[in-house]
Amino acid sequence: MTAIPPLQALELRITGQVQGVGYRAWTAATARRLGLVGWVRNAPDGSVAALIQGPQDALAQMVALCRRGPPAARVAELAQSAAPADPARISFDIVF
Repeated sequence: MTAIPPLQALELRITGQVQGVGYRAWTAATARRLGLVGWVRNAPDGSVAALIQGPQDALAQMVALCRRGPPAARVAELAQSAAPADPARISFDIVF
């Protein structure tokens, strides 16, 4: 029997030229491809906020990809912090 990897969650705050460049759509598509759940949204201060949840290896991949973002983005900084996991979450959504 294969063990299920432990569920972990991270909050991300991405700053730079990240709004109006497809960052949210790219984040949602990338997270879904990696099997992550959570959400992404534009923040009033011009940054992008996200909650990503899943196995540690997929989270690490996602963070590394978010440091680059989609082609039109210019990421200046990515801050991350641990967040409580929500086992009831089953999708990755763009929230407004």
